[in-house]
Amino acid sequence: MRTEKSETLVRPSIAEKNLKALFERTFGGKVESLVSLKGDGSSRRIFRIKNSDKSVIGVFGPDKLENTAFLEFSKHFRKMNLPVPEIYADERLKNIYLEEDFGDTTLFKYLNSVRPSYDFPQEAMKAYRKAIEWLPKFQAEGRSLNYKYCYPRGSFDKQSIMWDLNYFKYYFLRLSQIEFNEQKLEKDFEVFADFLLKAESDFFLYRDFQSRNIMLKGGKPFFIDYQGGRRGALQYDIASLLYDGKADIPPDNRKELLNYYLDAVTGIAKIDRAEFMRYYHSFAYIRIMQAMGAYGLRGFYERKTHFLQSIPYAVRNIEYLLHNSEMPVKVPELMRVFKRIAVSSYLRQFGDTNLRLTVRMQSFSFRNGLPSDEKGHGGGYIFDCRSLPNPGRVKKYAIMTGKDAEVIKFFEKESEVEKFINNVLFLIRQSVENYQKRNFTDLMVSFGCTGGRHRSVYCCERVKKIIESEYKVKIEISHREIKKETSLK
Repeated sequence: MRTEKSETLVRPSIAEKNLKALFERTFGGKVESLVSLKGDGSSRRIFRIKNSDKSVIGVFGPDKLENTAFLEFSKHFRKMNLPVPEIYADERLKNIYLEEDFGDTTLFKYLNSVRPSYDFPQEAMKAYRKAIEWLPKFQAEGRSLNYKYCYPRGSFDKQSIMWDLNYFKYYFLRLSQIEFNEQKLEKDFEVFADFLLKAESDFFLYRDFQSRNIMLKGGKPFFIDYQGGRRGALQYDIASLLYDGKADIPPDNRKELLNYYLDAVTGIAKIDRAEFMRYYHSFAYIRIMQAMGAYGLRGFYERKTHFLQSIPYAVRNIEYLLHNSEMPVKVPELMRVFKRIAVSSYLRQFGDTNLRLTVRMQSFSFRNGLPSDEKGHGGGYIFDCRSLPNPGRVKKYAIMTGKDAEVIKFFEKESEVEKFINNVLFLIRQSVENYQKRNFTDLMVSFGCTGGRHRSVYCCERVKKIIESEYKVKIEISHREIKKETSLK
């Protein structure tokens, strides 16, 4: 998370000695181990401190105001019976404190342990639901906070939003060499920020509600790292969780979890779902932009290359939003920037990321026009099957389709069909392998014939089976003309 810098008052080596001393005064007995834990993107240093009786987390945070926010928020949330760490002791002049140890299993770590590949198993859905059940409680109970402790701002106001947008512009767009017109983009930022500020915002905004800040212990969720919290809109936090890059939640699961959240929040606050959704995707955009700014700062600028591994996931999330949501306000330069990000091969290839390719296959009739590219990539193939033998001219096959057994046998006897299929497969295999290496996520393959019932349908189904057996891809298949006939019945 981006915060203003403040002077470090003590050296980290002294901080370790101070943490040991605080532990021994608080719990008695000597410290038996003090192990540095892998931190987040901030300048804090985090340790697990133990003796035979107690294990706690010790934190040295160089920013006094950030420390105060975390400590005061923790006290408030504990009073509200929310599952946050107990603060055992703190010495604010020395920038240290001791908090409850929830172990090492984050929601993100648990997700990876139960997820064999691209699927999102029910164990993961169950864990996410448990976490989501608590979010409305934070958002509601947090309204009674003393907001004077918020840092660096008391609300997600115009200045906060513009910080995030410029963070994205200077640390991500500039450093990743995405072209933009600065004057036009600044104008769009103003319009975009003013739109976000129209959403109802009298709630506690957790600010960093994502899978690495949710601990699992005994099957129950516990929450950390809310020190950047402030007053804001409901949409931001649930978007932070569901568009959490490397968690890589599939769209259908994301929709289900969003509906689960909306049901949960309805029990605490009166909301208009249509009004909520009017702003939701825009908050998803700004959360992704804030995260990309962090990836740019830590990865491109500070050379911490592991942050760059999250970029392909953020690119795919932007691609998804471009094709599945409408921006409610006119921000043409910002949308051009998003489209440049979405088509960038360079940004998709960081780390060992392996985004799943979706091959969209369909059959159609040339009489009714070419198929539209609903994803907007403008790539892929349209194969003309009209040169193949046509079973539609045989009376007994006329009412059948290319999925019927008798029609399939007809095609299997024709050598021309087999040759055509092999030529098609040569091209598609080449694209699938190249797209997978470059982390492209969408390939359109269409087969057309005169009526869209026999040759195109057979080729589509046949190629689908072969590609599905050879590659780890997701295949979506549709038969346009058959679908139309079915809908008319």
